[in-house]
Amino acid sequence: MKRLNNIFQHITSVENLNTADAKAQKGKIKQYGVKVHNKNREQNILKLHDMLISKTYQTSEYDIFKVWEPKERDVYRLPFFPDRICHHAIMNILEPIFVACFTADSYSCIKGRGIHKASFNLRRALKKTRESQYCLKLDIKKFYPNIDHEILKTLIRRKFKDQDLLWLIDEIIESAPGLPIGNYLSQYLANFYLTYFDHWIKETLGIKHYFRYADDIVVLHSDKEVLHNIFREIKSYLQNNLKLQVKENWQIFPVEKRGIDFVGYVHYHTHVRLRKSIKKRFIRMLKNRPNLPSMASYNGWLKHCNSRNLMKKLMTDVQL
Repeated sequence: MKRLNNIFQHITSVENLNTADAKAQKGKIKQYGVKVHNKNREQNILKLHDMLISKTYQTSEYDIFKVWEPKERDVYRLPFFPDRICHHAIMNILEPIFVACFTADSYSCIKGRGIHKASFNLRRALKKTRESQYCLKLDIKKFYPNIDHEILKTLIRRKFKDQDLLWLIDEIIESAPGLPIGNYLSQYLANFYLTYFDHWIKETLGIKHYFRYADDIVVLHSDKEVLHNIFREIKSYLQNNLKLQVKENWQIFPVEKRGIDFVGYVHYHTHVRLRKSIKKRFIRMLKNRPNLPSMASYNGWLKHCNSRNLMKKLMTDVQL
């Protein structure tokens, strides 16, 4: 794999920083941090440019808070200036490079490859009934917090040799334990952390039906014993190469009997249902705090699955 150089100068150009600022502001123009930044926007952009060129830039202190849906986790938030602008400036240049490294089987944070793309591709594979009799489903224990900094930096160096760029990425990586959920850059670095694993799955193990959304992994096969062997290989690779552990709730099961709970839907060979927890949140919202934006969001979920009976039940239960 060719290692890339001379990238830092493109990230730090004033033109790219202005573009990054505009992107970072989309949908956030009323936020306090954006308003404060815009009072001295031109001076701030030049200041960030100088901090990067002189290598005096340091990640600001994080504001850490908890979220409880869909599960409890710590979210890390950085100030709009200089950090969120800086992250967007990096990704303006690195995003196409990262995406070119990813396999077609990885989803999440990739344009055009979100939740529904992952679901539709899984549905397509399930049409090949004989090849998808059994499913291996697993995810990684505390994926973001357990990403190893030294391994990540080694992987980054397999792709980039620009020392100035490596200084900047190292600084951001070392700013928090693991990779902080909430950082714009973290989702791409997390995907990159697993991209060589993805290539190993496809090119060394030769697995045909493989799907990864963040750390949620699905493998389909006609033979249950083959999936047990694949699981042992995956578990060993993650432990030995990435210092990651598979959660204890991994499963190998017949698709016909249980369906595959993946990216918000439960997938069968013949139909697709909405995940039960999403149904419950939808009903709770309708009963307690009905509002048009939330209803539009849930309708987006419903229109991509077999939901006619569910909609009838909702209309009856909630008395819309």
